Amino acid sequence: MQHKICMVTGATSGMGKATAAALAQLGATVILVARDQRKGEVVRDEIRTQSGNPQVDVLYADLASQQAIRDLAATFKQRYQHLHVLVNNAGGLFFRRETTVDGLEMTFAVDHLAYFLLTNLLLDVLTASVPARIINVSSNAERIGKIAFDDLQRKRRYSAFPAYAQAKLGNLLFTYELARRLAGTGVTVNAVTPGPVATSFGSGGRGLRKIVPLVFRVIGIRAEEGAQTAIDLASSPALEGVTGKVFYHSKELQSSPQSRDVALQQRLWQVSETLTGLPVTTAQQL
Repeated sequence: MQHKICMVTGATSGMGKATAAALAQLGATVILVARDQRKGEVVRDEIRTQSGNPQVDVLYADLASQQAIRDLAATFKQRYQHLHVLVNNAGGLFFRRETTVDGLEMTFAVDHLAYFLLTNLLLDVLTASVPARIINVSSNAERIGKIAFDDLQRKRRYSAFPAYAQAKLGNLLFTYELARRLAGTGVTVNAVTPGPVATSFGSGGRGLRKIVPLVFRVIGIRAEEGAQTAIDLASSPALEGVTGKVFYHSKELQSSPQSRDVALQQRLWQVSETLTGLPVTTAQQL
């Protein structure tokens, strides 16, 4: 990974941190995307020390804000001319319905639209850096997901797990559609479903909701194990040119029938363009 530039979102804990650390260990220049400045600096310094690689940088953005995502992309382009690997990892499970500064339901905004917007804003530097790779971290929850086009913002009825499953299904619909649009460009797009990982993901709930992250910590695999598939997709020569696939434990997985529905992929893309204010058919303009 020498001379490769990689960006990892959600890089200050869990799988994101483990992915960033491994890529730094392999010699890549790694840009951590963090929301909290103090935590970002601590993790950056920790990875630099442990990897012996000084080429670890940190950029700050609250991915719940579309303006912050735009600023993140602009700042990156001011500092770097190339991007060889983008790992969309940041996400959350929100037990109460919250809205972003843009007025969007938090789960859908952070877990899907942030992937969509940041990736599209960075497509120019990715295509300028080919071969380049995009890795979207999804979840097996996509199998029970449903894209509620008539209530994407979950205003009528909110429940954390259906909202999360909807967003994770969105990750795969986005992965397949983007891979098709980028076919032949030298930019590959794949997704990861890591399974239960023992991290602080979903913490902050009360009552039974507090039990969920505790269960994940008991039954889940270590963050380093959960990150291995994303690391392989980012770095393995054997996966050069592989695109439009979903991987679980570093092996190709057939995702749910709804995730492979081309009409659904295209419809969500169009809706996502509208919700992010992107030009129509962004990826096709490259």
